[in-house]
Amino acid sequence: MSRAFVKEDGGERWTPPAKAADYRVVFETLDGPETVYEADDLLGALRWAAARPGAGFEVRGRDGRLLAVS
Repeated sequence: MSRAFVKEDGGERWTPPAKAADYRVVFETLDGPETVYEADDLLGALRWAAARPGAGFEVRGRDGRLLAVS
């Protein structure tokens, strides 16, 4: 097997990075924003954040644009 497709540290086959979700639910911490949930459908992300009222979540698009606050 070509070494171009083997990770140096563990001998595992290379896998491409996972596709970024279209929407993410973000929680602001003292260390900065932390993504707590990702979804490809906006309603799913909104429902997830709405099920946790008062937690201070932000729903953001892939480009980082703020879409909703709960």
